[in-house]
Amino acid sequence: MKPRSTLAQGLPRSGIREVLDLARQMDDVIVLVVGEPSFNTPAHIIDAAAKAAHGGTTKYTPNAGLPGIRAAVAERYSKKFGRTVTPGEVLVTAGAVNALAAIVAGIAEEGDEILIPDPGWPNYVSMIGLARTVPVRYPLHPENGYLPDVAEIESLITPRTKAIVINNPSNPTGAVFPEETVSALVDLARKHDLWLISDEVYEDLVFEGEHVPAARFDPDRVITVSGVSKSYAMTGWRIGWAITNPELVALSGKIQEALVSCPSAVSQAAAEAAVRGPQDAVEEMRLAYQRRRDLVREILEPVGLLPTIPQGAFYAMVDLRGAGMPSKELSLKLLEEEHVAAAPGSTFGDVAEGMVRISLATADDDLAEGCRRIVRFAERHGALPVAAVGAASA
Repeated sequence: MKPRSTLAQGLPRSGIREVLDLARQMDDVIVLVVGEPSFNTPAHIIDAAAKAAHGGTTKYTPNAGLPGIRAAVAERYSKKFGRTVTPGEVLVTAGAVNALAAIVAGIAEEGDEILIPDPGWPNYVSMIGLARTVPVRYPLHPENGYLPDVAEIESLITPRTKAIVINNPSNPTGAVFPEETVSALVDLARKHDLWLISDEVYEDLVFEGEHVPAARFDPDRVITVSGVSKSYAMTGWRIGWAITNPELVALSGKIQEALVSCPSAVSQAAAEAAVRGPQDAVEEMRLAYQRRRDLVREILEPVGLLPTIPQGAFYAMVDLRGAGMPSKELSLKLLEEEHVAAAPGSTFGDVAEGMVRISLATADDDLAEGCRRIVRFAERHGALPVAAVGAASA
């Protein structure tokens, strides 16, 4: 037999999926490893999908999406960006991950470099690798609140750099970028004539401050990516979008044809109902995640395990570096000893080595119990700061 693809074999497997697969084989596991909203999709969205399906919205759609959802997204971001966004600037995709992959393939040549956050969502590495492009990590330091250091990013730019990826609010850190940071990142991209790919899929889940869209500062070079998965508890519906110039929309639409043909027709109808319909459920979920963030803070911050307080999204990085173990080993031991499934920090990059990421998208009682088990694990393995040991034992 001819050999299999070296490129495919070289792609790293997500540490998130690895821990999740093991957790599913065990009993009494508190699963804090996946960014999966614990809420059901709001009823009016499901009803709209059912109505569309019964009405015959079950066929192929244009590569870039149906006119209704493209118009709805354009109206939504016209308000957010403070300028008119046209439907021709909207590429509707099979989830935000598909939007990111199609955009990367649409702008990058083989051997180009794309700067990505560290820690950052691991799929960035895979999709950039599949485009035969080189991911280059820029660090987000916990002592700086996991905010980007523009000078540090600039030091990594080379003649081969094609784009900078930012994620605001951030998975896995929960950081929310202030306006001056977003503006400075756009200025940096403009200075070096780079694309800025702004992953804003958690845009509606902010606990402090406000979400500042990068496209407010440069509508031409900023490519905004988002979708319905997180805001509307619609992960399985698989609808995302990218907002960019019509030429890149058309080009990336050709790529989408080769990958998935088109997004699901019924899911597009559901997404249109989500974007155009009442937003009460979004606010209810945001408040629930904020309450859970506060619960995690109450348990982990006093014992020194929470290096920064998440300001958005629904994740927290837990600092177990004091145990002196690689994060993958930490994650597996935590699962084995305490039956808590948490993502190893190393799956997000080198900066998070020795940490684990927990998701706030789970029930309050399970989340609290999971955090208490993490504290117990940390105390047993010497991961608590000296000053916090007495507090944990009290």
